[in-house]
Amino acid sequence: MKPVPKSERLKNVHYEIRGPVLAQARQLEAEGHHIIKLNLGNPGAFGFTAPQRIRQDMADHLSEASGYSDSKGFIAVREAIQQMLAGRQITGVTPDDIYVGNGVSELIMVAMQALLNPGDQVLIPAPDYPLWTAAVAFSGGMPVHYLCDEQSGWLPDLEDMRARITPRTRALVIINPNNPTGALYPVSLLRDLVELARTHELIIFADEIYDQLIYDGASHTSVAALSNDVPTVTFCGLSKNYLACGYRAGWMAISGLAGVGRQCMRGYIDGLNVISSMRLCSNVPGQYAILGALKSGNSMAQALVAPGGRLFGQREQAVTQLNAIEGVSCVKPKAAFYLFVRLDPAWYPVKNDTRFVLDLLLQEHVLLVQGSGFNWPRPDHFRLVFLPPVDELHEAITRIARFLGRNRGRVVV
Repeated sequence: MKPVPKSERLKNVHYEIRGPVLAQARQLEAEGHHIIKLNLGNPGAFGFTAPQRIRQDMADHLSEASGYSDSKGFIAVREAIQQMLAGRQITGVTPDDIYVGNGVSELIMVAMQALLNPGDQVLIPAPDYPLWTAAVAFSGGMPVHYLCDEQSGWLPDLEDMRARITPRTRALVIINPNNPTGALYPVSLLRDLVELARTHELIIFADEIYDQLIYDGASHTSVAALSNDVPTVTFCGLSKNYLACGYRAGWMAISGLAGVGRQCMRGYIDGLNVISSMRLCSNVPGQYAILGALKSGNSMAQALVAPGGRLFGQREQAVTQLNAIEGVSCVKPKAAFYLFVRLDPAWYPVKNDTRFVLDLLLQEHVLLVQGSGFNWPRPDHFRLVFLPPVDELHEAITRIARFLGRNRGRVVV
């Protein structure tokens, strides 16, 4: 039989969070080594569990979960999402404008496949959550990365963004709160981004999956709340705020359709409906979990990110310990549970950051993700997940410091 190649559509599709370095970590585990995994934002792997009230609500409805739902999700679930959005000043949304999916990841793919023709461009932050870049490329589009500025707390560089807009630009992706940097965007910046989209007639895709994991008394504003005339697709779900990644329960909501917006978006909405129908529906037990979560009000996130909370303490530990290493720095995140850590090239002249994290894994059994895996253009960063308990986190960063001490000044190629 002739070799069977992969699809040409996958030629430029990469997802390094679960890439070759992770495969090496699994091999080491198979050989009996314990690996400290700081690569995945998966709360369930570190002892976090979804709130009991959500688990119970889902269990109570299992006898009703054997059949398909509407392709967009049960109407009761979409009505609950609509009410939640209205409470966040996102107006003009009907239940028909809401799509329930198997997590936000599936919905990102649906949203891109329904929009893009070959060569269409989408503005995506650098660094980004790499599924956005992969979804655009897989759907035939061209990811165009605008820079976020580390010196300003990883906020988007508006001038860089403007310089990258062309007649083929269709949409603007905003990841707020941000993965991998933990940045939280102020309202003034969000208004500027809305105006940019309005001027250039772009759709805004707003990834807000971490919108309740906010530290230091700050608050999150949804970009969809700042306009009623700029088409905006907002993504959120249970994975992070409700510590329920495995439930695969997320949603996207279309807003900003005032005036002629709904008419202009009719073709795109028809595309979303076609793709949603093709995949039949999202998992029904997860839909009941959404209903239970939204009926119950706030998630557990507030207690975790407040002073004395577990995530707050782990953030403080990780930031302090990392910034104490010579030649290492990281901006304290305002949200989520990630650090995007910088290696000073004068101390650590890394040329190949994939090789760097692989060497760390092999020598110290700590698993990270290289910065280039998040489409950062230079090999001088890595992402660290601070979900492990403080003692394990301390041990992991101690090993990182030991590895850096041994390899200071070594060119990694």
